[in-house]
Amino acid sequence: MSIQSFNPATEEVVASFEPYSEEMVQSILDNVAVEWLGWKERSFAERRALLKKAADLLRERSGELAEIMAVEMGKPVKQGEGEAVKCGLVCDFYADNGEEMLAPTPVEGAGRKAYITYQPLGTVLTVMPWNFPFWQVFRIAAPSLMAGNAVVLKHASNVPQCALAIEKIFRDAGFPENIFRSLLIDARQVESVLDHGSVFAVSLTGSEFAGQKVASAAGARLKKSVMELGGSDPFIVLNDADLDEAIKIATVSRCGNAGQTCIAAKRFIVMDGVYDEFVSRFAESMDALKIGDPLDRETDMGPMSSGKLRQELQDQVDRCIKAGGHVVRGGSIPDGAGFYYPPTLITDVPADADVCQEELFGPVAVVFRAASVDEAVEIANSTPFGLGGSIWSKDEDLAEKVAARIRTGCVFINSLVRSDVNLPFGGIGISGFGRELGTYGIREFVNVKPVCIG
Repeated sequence: MSIQSFNPATEEVVASFEPYSEEMVQSILDNVAVEWLGWKERSFAERRALLKKAADLLRERSGELAEIMAVEMGKPVKQGEGEAVKCGLVCDFYADNGEEMLAPTPVEGAGRKAYITYQPLGTVLTVMPWNFPFWQVFRIAAPSLMAGNAVVLKHASNVPQCALAIEKIFRDAGFPENIFRSLLIDARQVESVLDHGSVFAVSLTGSEFAGQKVASAAGARLKKSVMELGGSDPFIVLNDADLDEAIKIATVSRCGNAGQTCIAAKRFIVMDGVYDEFVSRFAESMDALKIGDPLDRETDMGPMSSGKLRQELQDQVDRCIKAGGHVVRGGSIPDGAGFYYPPTLITDVPADADVCQEELFGPVAVVFRAASVDEAVEIANSTPFGLGGSIWSKDEDLAEKVAARIRTGCVFINSLVRSDVNLPFGGIGISGFGRELGTYGIREFVNVKPVCIG
């Protein structure tokens, strides 16, 4: 069966690709293993120059890459351009800082002389999703390549053109041909990639189910894994919040990328004193979004990536209503071509409803009322997820105290939850384990080896 590039705005197949055979995949992995022997000996200066060139190409080609994203998974082009530029930023970040991050670290008290080294290990398999088809890849590839590892990518099956475009960027930047390779394979072939002796680790961004499958396969082979999985991020609005800013960011967070973002705000927990105003103004802000063709630069929100995901979201909305929820805006699949879904706002769903234990991966905001800070924290921590969260209050001391009580991998105060090159990123609970970005990210896939003298 061919791998198809399917336009979610028109429901048309725009390109088809033959999947790589098992023999081809193993041959590529063999070639990567041989190429790595020379790559790991390259100096940081050499790797830095190549990453800098990749960053330049990402910026130069941002318009072209944004159009590929728009056609394959529905991201509006102005958002796609921003994603490509951000990929350039992560390449620059590790080019500029990677050598220092991996410099030997002296240790006192462990002998006459002791230090910790950070050495490359081989090939990292990265299994990536379609929703940020460039950013998710580059935030693993940039540190891994700077550290001296090789990378092979198994991308989501609906974004093959993105996968091949990424491979071309590294090749055009001057990287050795077999140091970054995209494998056009299906999920069933991931285990055979992990079986290859050169592949020492896997990083996956995706669903809880995908994480369970791949982490289990890696564990069975005693190979390291980093899992960045789903989220159901709380967005806590205290009584003294700047509602203008909170509502602006709430709209961007929940409806950007058609709501298909793991760290999007999904559960809005609002104090009694501002609840009614927040709901009313949030609905108005959603109404102002322009929904349509992702190739149109004026579009704020394009279609969802597939009809299947849209129907799953609708089923969750129906269950919210069945549990007692009230639809303030949206809530039903529109007529017409394309997998569009309207920005949707739902109130009055009980926090303990089964559907509230799930991730709503689309532009649906569920708003909860809280009578106290303690109740807000209780609601925030009432799911098995733990990726990110935000707190909105003019009292930063109070907000920091609340942040300390939220069980998530990160908390942002009066700001959009985001993955930042300077900060470690990852989750707890069923949102995954391990960290990407920052110093932690580049040290995930190296041999942390102490050397002790005397």
